[in-house]
Amino acid sequence: MISIMLVKMIEEHAEQITEGLLKDIQTNPKTTSYQQFSAEEIQKRAYNVYKNLGEWLIDTKGTKAKQSYQALGRQRFEENIPLSQVVFALVLTKNHLLKYVKMFGLVDTALELHRELELFRLVTEFYDKAIYYTIRGYEEMSGVK
Repeated sequence: MISIMLVKMIEEHAEQITEGLLKDIQTNPKTTSYQQFSAEEIQKRAYNVYKNLGEWLIDTKGTKAKQSYQALGRQRFEENIPLSQVVFALVLTKNHLLKYVKMFGLVDTALELHRELELFRLVTEFYDKAIYYTIRGYEEMSGVK
């Protein structure tokens, strides 16, 4: 069982995690197409991901995340964001989250360490699926079957 405390920490500090991600997306040479968006738009999108993460992690069927990320892929295609940059932005989103948990997870016991590692595994699996569904949505719009 993942640590509810860690998930709550992520959700409660979504704004702080988002700030670091926002700076990275705006300045990273692998996400230049995102510079067409305002800082507020990027922040809103990233904040929603972090704020809803707990709900998505406990959704064992992954229905909500599947729908959300397929829609994201379709939207990014319509916005003419290259697929490589879409995927890299998702990787940055995951990395900022894991970095934050690692820095501020406050693991004091072996049990909490185990829960943190479980959270890392679940987050990694979640983002693997998110990337897949985003690509599927993008491909739907481009006509790839």
